[in-house]
Amino acid sequence: MIDFAEYMDQERARIYGERDALIEQKVAIEAHLTQLAHDMQAINAYAAAKAGKVPATKQVRNAATNGARPGSRRGAILHTLSEHPAGLGRGDLLQVLGVKGDKSGEMAVSNALTALIKSNALTRVEGKYVLA
Repeated sequence: MIDFAEYMDQERARIYGERDALIEQKVAIEAHLTQLAHDMQAINAYAAAKAGKVPATKQVRNAATNGARPGSRRGAILHTLSEHPAGLGRGDLLQVLGVKGDKSGEMAVSNALTALIKSNALTRVEGKYVLA
């Protein structure tokens, strides 16, 4: 008969194993989404070239080139999106930034997203914000 402590150790090991397997799947899915985003960019560039439009050259963007100051809302958004190459929707971004439910914080993020899109630091792909 198994005592309670041994049972708890077995359950803990089982749960950790499941969690580790899910984390591995998540990493694989994010890598696949990143590859799909790159493929979509390549297709869009090809379509633009075929239509005679010259695609904008991709530039390295940092706080100095896009108007974001270190520690600013725009800088936080850019940093967060750099950690999520597949992109984030507005709701997910608000959650990650910790302003979900804070009306003024949500408005600040919305304004920053608009400014970053206008400065070509971000684009929207299928409802998700991604670095340009």
